[in-house]
Amino acid sequence: MSSPLRRDDVAKVAKLARLTLSDAELDMFTEQLGHVLEHAEDIEALDLADVIPTAHPFGLVNVVRGDIVRPCLARDEVLAMAPDAEDGRFAVPRIMGEAR
Repeated sequence: MSSPLRRDDVAKVAKLARLTLSDAELDMFTEQLGHVLEHAEDIEALDLADVIPTAHPFGLVNVVRGDIVRPCLARDEVLAMAPDAEDGRFAVPRIMGEAR
């Protein structure tokens, strides 16, 4: 690793994130983050010049059903089943002081 992660670095990041960590947590996270950074360096060292960038490893196909025009329910029939209706629309309780 080119620049080893220090405990003070983890403490500084924790402070910036407004996290309070115990001494044991600082030790644990310093070790864990060090392993993550080592892995990132391993990945960075790979020669990926001939690798085609992809967003997903598998070709995704969106499967949707076709639109089929069908008769719908009559407005009056639907509004008759609603708890409250007004002027041909569903009536709902006011929110944020707006009048209906």
